[in-house]
Amino acid sequence: MKITYWSDYACPYCYIGEKRLETAIDELAKENIINKEDVDIEMRAFELDPIASYEVVSKTDERFAVKYGLTLNAARERIEGISLLGRREGIDFKYIDTQYTNMLDAHRLTKLVASKGNKENTNKVIHLLFDAYFTKNLKLADRSVLSDIAHQVGIEEDELNKTLDSDDFIDDVRFDENEAYKLGVHGVPYFVIDDKYVISGAQTKEGIKQTILKGVDESNGSSEQGMTCGPDGCR
Repeated sequence: MKITYWSDYACPYCYIGEKRLETAIDELAKENIINKEDVDIEMRAFELDPIASYEVVSKTDERFAVKYGLTLNAARERIEGISLLGRREGIDFKYIDTQYTNMLDAHRLTKLVASKGNKENTNKVIHLLFDAYFTKNLKLADRSVLSDIAHQVGIEEDELNKTLDSDDFIDDVRFDENEAYKLGVHGVPYFVIDDKYVISGAQTKEGIKQTILKGVDESNGSSEQGMTCGPDGCR
């Protein structure tokens, strides 16, 4: 089974959806419905804000208030509600303190790790980057932060610097995004199972399991809708 999903590290629902997907697969494997070794998962890049600054220029609650036309208190309540969804998935979610910056280099690091062909390290770097942003509240545009994460998956600082000082993997990120646009994707996460079954947004764990089961049963194609984030905001 092939599961491809488009995601961005600045998207809270992407982290939540990715965690629910992981849990759904684990549970189906424990029920002997699927074999985890037969599930190939690939993350594709989808920048929510390609022109975001490489420096932190706003606070999360202030940005939320402006984007959605809310008071600061209402914005904080909504942010806390999203964080609560993450905590229910076992993530120490701290959305209010995220350091919002450009995510291109974080996606390029992911591509660099994936190019090595080690799927375990690729999955690990995705988890580390999400954790750095939403749990540790680090700035993912910071070269030192990326260097520390890269080191944990076997990428030395010299190789990372050489990559980020060049144009390497920028075309790969843009290719992912263009493929998403061709599919009509305007919000993430966006999951495609075996090029046939679609889960748009952070569906519930049970919803994800049901869609995976449809793939296992080779039923007719279907689409499920959940929480998403797009360039114009989260829904």
